[in-house]
Amino acid sequence: MVDLSVKIGSVELKNPIMPASGAFSTDLAQVMDINRLGALVAKTVSREYRIGNPTPRVAELECGMINSIGLPTRGIGYFLDHQVPDYARFTPPLVASISATTADDFEAMTREVAAHPDVDVIEVNISCPTRNPGGGNFALHEDHTFQVTKRIRGATTKPVWVKLSPNAGDVVAIGVAAEEAGADALVVSNTILGLKINIDTFRPAIGNKFGGISGPGIKPIIVRMVHQVSQRVKIPVIGCGGICKVEDVVEYMLAGASAVMLGYIIFRNPSSLVAIIDQLAEWCHKRGFKRVAELTGAMINDPIAETFAAAAAPIGQGHETFVPAG
Repeated sequence: MVDLSVKIGSVELKNPIMPASGAFSTDLAQVMDINRLGALVAKTVSREYRIGNPTPRVAELECGMINSIGLPTRGIGYFLDHQVPDYARFTPPLVASISATTADDFEAMTREVAAHPDVDVIEVNISCPTRNPGGGNFALHEDHTFQVTKRIRGATTKPVWVKLSPNAGDVVAIGVAAEEAGADALVVSNTILGLKINIDTFRPAIGNKFGGISGPGIKPIIVRMVHQVSQRVKIPVIGCGGICKVEDVVEYMLAGASAVMLGYIIFRNPSSLVAIIDQLAEWCHKRGFKRVAELTGAMINDPIAETFAAAAAPIGQGHETFVPAG
């Protein structure tokens, strides 16, 4: 038997597999046992009713997909009165994802959502690239991230997970700012802002012009970010981006992730969420791992690369001076 349980701060998960926000609903109970998931992550909710972005909202890419859904929602009231009770029928912890345009509203929404007894975690979506694709997301700036996270931290004692943006200039600095402001964990990351053009119409393939890229094509980029962020913070990191198979989960964990969120693959094969849980247990068993948590941060730095770096050190740092002939 392999122990698949992991801890994200004070939150205990039976395994490290979760859906990403916006890629899951309780309707999936028709095709899988969603009680087997590590946690349930609800679609991001805003205070106001939002119709979302204009169509078309999704286009296929060779490496995945590009989308600009625009965070449509029926609002916080409907979420608390109808959606949370629906999620509460199941046993995994419920992660409520919230979005707002001001720090004041983020703080107020946190108080309201966290007050619901069936909400276990607040995921702070300060990084949606398609809500304001021209910029302005809190997660693009260290000081904005710090200030809004600090306000949210002061509004609840429940765990706060901050979702970072791969579009930030220095995602590591943003992660450190969120940690210093009181985040309990970091989700790395949201989608990468991109553009696809329809060469028949000469128009953008997405109605909102720009969209967020997800899928296997972005995985190496986000794995790198997970590794870099996890090296600088002491709180858990949750990897999210391009996971399609069990090997991807293992790779994220080796890079430093304590758990992962799956999004893109759910649109192609929803039952993969549960299948990957079984495959992860099998992978660990075959390789002699008794606990999946042992994988987190277990990447071995390449000794060849380290040797090369030492050999390339400037003259005078442990090397004899070379004097050219003539």
